Amino acid sequence: MVTVALDAMGGDYSPEEIIKGAFDALKKDKDINVILVGKKEVLEGKITEEYKDRCSAVYATEVITNEEAPVAAIRAKKDSSIVVGMNLVKEGKADGFVSAGSTGAVLVGGQLIVGRIKGILRPALAPLIPTEKGVSLLIDCGANVDARAEHLVQFARIGSLYMEKVIGIKNPRVGIVNIGAEEEKGNALVKETMPLLKECDDINFIGSVESREIPKGGADIIVCEAFVGNVILKLYEGLGSTLLGKIKDALMKNAFTKIGAMMIKSSLKETLKSFDASEYGGAPLLGLNGLVVKAHGNSKANEICNSILQCKSFKEEALSDIIREKMTKN
Repeated sequence: MVTVALDAMGGDYSPEEIIKGAFDALKKDKDINVILVGKKEVLEGKITEEYKDRCSAVYATEVITNEEAPVAAIRAKKDSSIVVGMNLVKEGKADGFVSAGSTGAVLVGGQLIVGRIKGILRPALAPLIPTEKGVSLLIDCGANVDARAEHLVQFARIGSLYMEKVIGIKNPRVGIVNIGAEEEKGNALVKETMPLLKECDDINFIGSVESREIPKGGADIIVCEAFVGNVILKLYEGLGSTLLGKIKDALMKNAFTKIGAMMIKSSLKETLKSFDASEYGGAPLLGLNGLVVKAHGNSKANEICNSILQCKSFKEEALSDIIREKMTKN
């Protein structure tokens, strides 16, 4: 059994969508337990008879909001849902923690409470993003805005481990985000990082990847600092949802398009689903001693469900142990 602590108070649609996502995960996988973490008055009576054997509640009296300074909030609100949930991971009472709450608080709490793996300079947020060829890993998308070259090299290494061990891609291709394919292009960070990545014999570095190549699956691991990564992720999500909306509008335009839509409904639904970011769960904070997954703030039940299921894959593949072993060897 894999036990996941879930922040029931975090996100735009908490607690209803969070709890629904938990129940959906329990329904899909019988080998998962969920611990809902949140205020007693919010959670009391919410666990249905169907899931009471695999779902429990741990109460927290406080909530960290997006408006609060993350470091101060983590230190001051010891009984917040984020701190309580992360302590469950630290104490071995949960195998992972999922939250759609304050990104800053999750990042700070992950480092201060769960702790970094020895040898990891900076943990990185690494979501899977849909591409023409399947999925790619975007690392980092939000944890390290002012990263250094040695950080990006580590991101490439731990990202390669993730894609090979969890996703099953052998010898995954690593690319660094750049404004051109030529080596002389790029800012100071890219120019400094490029030769270091070339020297790494434990990764499959293919060079620069321009942003237009990302949706085409130009690389399996997209390496960048968090400022660039977050811009890519948000543009990706915004453009994706806009295009999906436009396609649906076009198909519903008149009687003829509606008939056509009915004829391609099943294949179209499958295709559109593959480009729905919520299908891939949240972003794991790679490099910690335990598993922490950050879901989008606007997550609904589907993404929460997939984030919980994601935790099972991480646990089964012992991702943290693999990264720890890799760092020890280096």
